[in-house]
Amino acid sequence: MADALTTDIIAKIKAHAEPGGEEITAATELTALGIHSLELTEIIFDLEEDYGIEIEMNTVDAWANLKNVGDIVAAVRALIAKKA
Repeated sequence: MADALTTDIIAKIKAHAEPGGEEITAATELTALGIHSLELTEIIFDLEEDYGIEIEMNTVDAWANLKNVGDIVAAVRALIAKKA
């Protein structure tokens, strides 16, 4: 069962993903959702705005570090904790 942060991030990712039928979980690969650099950048901007955090990575770094939904959740969770 996903926690509130994971559920919220999945909802934001779903808004940018290609329509498909599969359920999105923390293990879902971003590439499987049709998310590419522009969509990933938009997702990062949304997360920064919603959580008052700054995700300091350019798109190349983002793709190297963020392979699946869980990677995004972990990065956001760490930044929220650091801010608190």
